[in-house]
Amino acid sequence: MKWLELLTVAGATLVAAVTVVVLYSLGVRLTAIAGDRQVAAPGWVKYVSYVCFGLCGIAVLFGLYLIIPYFSG
Repeated sequence: MKWLELLTVAGATLVAAVTVVVLYSLGVRLTAIAGDRQVAAPGWVKYVSYVCFGLCGIAVLFGLYLIIPYFSG
């Protein structure tokens, strides 16, 4: 077994999982800030939350592209 390749895959998986979780949680937090009626939030906050959700979706779709053999070859 090639241990370096196993560690590379484990590291890439950890980085991808953390990225998806951070993007989604940041999108949720920014959506909550934009929807708060008591605090005047800047107008760009809502759009940044949409960008976070979009990047999260792209990361998930790219992961599915890598996993499903039909798409990769």
